[in-house]
Amino acid sequence: MKIILFGATGMVGQGALRECLLDPGVQHVLSIVRNPSGQKHAKLTELVHQDFFDYSAIQSQFIGYDACFYCAGPSAAGMTEQAYSRLTYDMTLAAAQTLARLNPAMTFIYVSGAGTDSTEQGRTMWARVKGKTENALLRLPFKAAYMFRPGIIQPLHGIQSKTSSYRVFYALAKPIFPILRWLAPRHITTTEHLGRTMIRVAQEGFPKRILEVTDIART
Repeated sequence: MKIILFGATGMVGQGALRECLLDPGVQHVLSIVRNPSGQKHAKLTELVHQDFFDYSAIQSQFIGYDACFYCAGPSAAGMTEQAYSRLTYDMTLAAAQTLARLNPAMTFIYVSGAGTDSTEQGRTMWARVKGKTENALLRLPFKAAYMFRPGIIQPLHGIQSKTSSYRVFYALAKPIFPILRWLAPRHITTTEHLGRTMIRVAQEGFPKRILEVTDIART
């Protein structure tokens, strides 16, 4: 399986990339980045591209891939709905529409979040925007599209969030993660498990197009 990855420098993307490089069923990973990470691996190609709203200059390099793992996206903290929507809905759809046109047999996996609002009418801004994004992705002519809605994600193997407030939270929560996993095992996942689940769903499919926290935990 050949995979295109967006967001490889974020916490979820780092986890997905690690599992892809370790998985013998993944032949190649094309990571779309704004800046080179310096990571080297026989299965990894980093494609540096600055404009995440226009892929016309590099779209020929997207052909022939089996799946896309879209793990990019900002935190909504301190953002207006217009700004957050541009970096969530507009940016995601720019990539997805290009890929759907070039690779209609592709499986597209979008990492959203627990609490996403599919009605697009709720009171929480980020949840409305994520719901709008999910709904638009599900209408695209991919072979399959799956929306992942993880809850608390424990970073493993030295992976860290790019968001400073999240890094503080994970540092403080690290000692109690074993207790949290014992109390609510189906509501907490790890970067490792999430990455493996994305690969498994891309390979085998899943009965539901939206995977909630409990679906991710038992998959």
